[in-house]
Amino acid sequence: MMPNTQKPVDEIIADLPRPEQVIVKKLRAIILDCLPKAQEKNSYGVPFYRRNRMICFIWPPSIRWGPTKGEKENFVVLGFCQGNLMANENHVLLAEGRRQVYCMYFKSLKEIDESQVRALLFEAGMIDDEFAKKRKGK
Repeated sequence: MMPNTQKPVDEIIADLPRPEQVIVKKLRAIILDCLPKAQEKNSYGVPFYRRNRMICFIWPPSIRWGPTKGEKENFVVLGFCQGNLMANENHVLLAEGRRQVYCMYFKSLKEIDESQVRALLFEAGMIDDEFAKKRKGK
């Protein structure tokens, strides 16, 4: 499936294969709960969440953009746009050669450790808040 950057996020999710849809809906619910002030937007054909800057995104495997990711190509990706600034004490966020965006991968609902994802989202939200403070300080 090629990305459609015009579709509302609800339509993107509705068009996904059922196994992906379940994971995306769960991650979306957690994100919207943890980052209530973030705006949800279709960017690159997938759900992105931003407030002061891009915070995170959910990338389903059936939406292709660029080369496939090898062994991880069948996983739903939860990406953190400022992952390089996060503590990542448990090393659950993978850089995979990227300098800034770090990701987690999920192939089933049971792989989602909700408390861990929530903690990461709260941290990402605090990092995003710091960008607003820096901007106001200038």
